[in-house]
Amino acid sequence: QVQLVESGGGLVQAGGSLRLSCAASGSINPMAWYRQAPGQQRALVAAVTLGGSTEYADAVKGRFTISRDYAKNTLHLQMNTLKPEDTAVYYCKGTHFGVIYWGRGTLVTVSS
Repeated sequence: QVQLVESGGGLVQAGGSLRLSCAASGSINPMAWYRQAPGQQRALVAAVTLGGSTEYADAVKGRFTISRDYAKNTLHLQMNTLKPEDTAVYYCKGTHFGVIYWGRGTLVTVSS
């Protein structure tokens, strides 16, 4: 079964931290985190290539870190110094033989 399962979301106060995880089954290559806030389009948060290069949205640079555990085929997103504007559903994106897959998302709520 080919799927991505996110975990680690929750409610946190502004300034706090959370660590999201995305467990990929099958041969999916988990490669990026996106987020979607209410009334907004889904947008890239961070991505990592197979070679290890990373890319971040300007809004999260210096606060979020994407990493990948190749042995467990798991993608992580360490989120520090969280702000209320980081509140969103966070989705993991992966590819499998050229097909894009999405997880079901995990909700992150940052209170002020």
